[in-house]
Amino acid sequence: MSKTPKLAAGIAAATLVISGAGIALGTAPATADTTPPSSSCVQTQHVDYNPGASSFWITHTYDKSVDVSTAAAGTLVTYKIVVGTTSIGNPYVNRINDFPPPGFDKPVKAVVTAYHAGTGEQAVEVTPEPDFGGWMVTSTGWFVNSSYPVTAEFTYKVPASVTEGQQVLSGGIGVGGTVGVGSNQPSMGVCFTARGANPGEALLGSLDQGGFGSSQNQLSSTGSVTDTIANVIKRLMGS
Repeated sequence: MSKTPKLAAGIAAATLVISGAGIALGTAPATADTTPPSSSCVQTQHVDYNPGASSFWITHTYDKSVDVSTAAAGTLVTYKIVVGTTSIGNPYVNRINDFPPPGFDKPVKAVVTAYHAGTGEQAVEVTPEPDFGGWMVTSTGWFVNSSYPVTAEFTYKVPASVTEGQQVLSGGIGVGGTVGVGSNQPSMGVCFTARGANPGEALLGSLDQGGFGSSQNQLSSTGSVTDTIANVIKRLMGS
């Protein structure tokens, strides 16, 4: 399909979705992040880890977080794992595992940020692999010291099976490497609360089904229908 017919088809699809759903044009208020999660649904976890008597002066740190407190089915959420140390040890991490909530598919994206000699900290997109019910990223060794932790970010699409109001709890993490940094932390689960889609998300989901949306769900933070249509048109014009 040439650009002009495809663009016209995209605009027509957006118009049909709006008219069929009875959505009025304009900036609609977002429903995201308006309902606070319960005290048991935490977005961050932190663990200080001592490898044992053989290296009692070494303390490694592990953090896991999810980037939103609420999310709708079909949108993207990112889990961040940070491995660091507060001691003189300089471990090399060669594996980081993330264990997402049940029902989540393969990450749509994984990025590792680590220190590299001569170039400093670099963020690199990597390919995650399945491992023991979760997903792992590996390396010959990411350098870690007290100034430079290594960070792995796993981005997933929230599955359609979540229901509004559900607290969506992830699993923990796993780490492999040298100097006692290797550790499994299954209790480091973090949580967000499922919500209904805002108008922009609902529109984009309908356009996705028709082949006019974005697999990355890059939405306006306001959930604006007009902003969403503008983004769709820009993508179609550039394709």
